[in-house]
Amino acid sequence: MAKVSTIAKNNKRLALSKKFASKRDELRKVLKDPNAGDEAKLQAQFALQRLPRNSADVRYRNRCVVSGRSRGYYRKFGLSRIAFRELSLRGLVPGVRKSSW
Repeated sequence: MAKVSTIAKNNKRLALSKKFASKRDELRKVLKDPNAGDEAKLQAQFALQRLPRNSADVRYRNRCVVSGRSRGYYRKFGLSRIAFRELSLRGLVPGVRKSSW
């Protein structure tokens, strides 16, 4: 089980990224616009730097719903490899069964 503080910090990052998503998108559009002037691009870059670091999408980490583990994460199920194996062997993951050949 991951530390509660680590999970809480990750949830805070998710909330901040949702809160500032539209503002970040607008600033990025200005930076990528070939018709925008140099001064406008510079202002957009400074405004982007003033936003909280944790509001960036890349700082959010996918975590297992059961254990909070961040490594070995399967996006399709939202579980880590360890939790996925345990739950699938018990038959709690729909559509998954142990293979044999």
